[in-house]
Amino acid sequence: MSRGELTGDGCCVAETFHLLEEAIRSGRPVRAILAAESVSAAVEPHVKGLRGTAVHVVPDELFQAVVTTETAQGVIALVEPPSWTVEQLFRGRSLVVVLDGVQDPGNAGTVIRTAEAFGATGVMFLKGSVSPFNAKTLRASAGSLFRLPFLASLDADVARAALRQRRVEVFAAEPRGAMPLQQADFTRKAALLVGSEAHGVSAAMRGCAADVRIPTVGVESLNAAVAASVILYEAARQRMLAARERTREPI
Repeated sequence: MSRGELTGDGCCVAETFHLLEEAIRSGRPVRAILAAESVSAAVEPHVKGLRGTAVHVVPDELFQAVVTTETAQGVIALVEPPSWTVEQLFRGRSLVVVLDGVQDPGNAGTVIRTAEAFGATGVMFLKGSVSPFNAKTLRASAGSLFRLPFLASLDADVARAALRQRRVEVFAAEPRGAMPLQQADFTRKAALLVGSEAHGVSAAMRGCAADVRIPTVGVESLNAAVAASVILYEAARQRMLAARERTREPI
């Protein structure tokens, strides 16, 4: 499961108590829980009231042999992930994040968490990006993948067509972008294109986006997740100010 596969019955692997709590809070069905013997008493309050959730308690040594990290906290939940449509990503005044070859699961998960925090409406994982069901991606998202609409393994041409059809303004995070971030208009329907850590935005996607750069001092570029976070914050700031302007009483 460390590479991001779902189980045979279509569940994702959620490690840590926090992800178990987030799955329950998000209304996702928890099909089964594997708990280390030393923490079995702590699992009981979480599953109280859940229906159809099988709890399997195993010796600590056996549990450690099957987890993908050392920080699983003695609990693994098999959670039924949500299923989303393209229309759900582009609802309302859409703000969509497009991951174009982002392969680090920590970066991808952090982007997803930030996207939810700053009001994004959905995420596209293009082919070549890490799987959203990778255990580390899910953990870094801190549960946001249970709530924020996303589509995985999309072809670049399908993504371009969806963006074009919905008349979405696409901005690509580029350290040498011609447009300073503060000049980009995120108050309209918009998408943020985040390229791979090593190669940036792919040639297949470059033609549909305007490059934007984050003003920095002393460093040329930022980590993909950090750059996405800065841009998403700016998008949220612009949208908040625009909303205030629309509701302001005439003098």
